[in-house]
Amino acid sequence: MAIRLAVRLTPRGGRDAAEGWARDEKGQPYLRARVAAPPVDGAANAALVVMIAKALRVGRGSVRVVAGDQSRLKILEIDGVVQEDLDRVFGPPAR
Repeated sequence: MAIRLAVRLTPRGGRDAAEGWARDEKGQPYLRARVAAPPVDGAANAALVVMIAKALRVGRGSVRVVAGDQSRLKILEIDGVVQEDLDRVFGPPAR
């Protein structure tokens, strides 16, 4: 079973870090994240996958970008975690 996670990624952000939750115009929560890698040849997406996998203590192969490959808002699919794991690592989504 996999969980989906919406992430708004800022490439060339100076460092790799998750920066908390926000909501889109429809009220859907997404995680704000930044990576030092540039958005060239998938480097920023790869850095995001590594950062999320490391934070959740799962293998890189368990984290996939399933939508938004070329956009700032991405949908990740993560195997082996549940919502409680996301809440523990990143805090609960903003209300």
